[in-house]
Amino acid sequence: MQGKIIVELVDIVDENDKVLYSAPKQKAHKNGLLHRTVIGQVIDSKGKWMLVEQSSSRQDPGKYVCPVGGHMESNESEIEALKREALEEIGLRNFTYKFIGKAVFKRQVLGRIENHFFILYEIYSDEKPKLSHESVSYKIFTREELKKKIRSKPREIGQGFHFVSKTFYSKLI
Repeated sequence: MQGKIIVELVDIVDENDKVLYSAPKQKAHKNGLLHRTVIGQVIDSKGKWMLVEQSSSRQDPGKYVCPVGGHMESNESEIEALKREALEEIGLRNFTYKFIGKAVFKRQVLGRIENHFFILYEIYSDEKPKLSHESVSYKIFTREELKKKIRSKPREIGQGFHFVSKTFYSKLI
């Protein structure tokens, strides 16, 4: 018996986040089509920020990035995607969240153009993460420690988090 091939569909959007059509995620990546990605920055009750170190198979291997980030499936809501990705990537089930903003993040990586419409949320939780295969470790930073890391060791931070910090948290840089 042969396994089913599952094609993950994503919504292709314009710069105003208007859905144009749906396409397979692989086609979106291959052709540099703009599609949605939900990002979750975890902050605990003491105001400390969690970042994860990405595994060698990811876009920013060995670098620190937001702990939650993944594609929104076609017709999936932002909140459904945020909850699904938080569970898949760091094992979080119960948390509160706040919408922060949206911005287009385009870069050349892994031999292709990634053209993501980032939708950023803050996730509030004190729960210890259960990392997936996408991350090898995590670290908790105060805002000052994170600001220092970004300035003194920028190569230890992934491009995605540099974009998030510059676009949404300008006081960090």
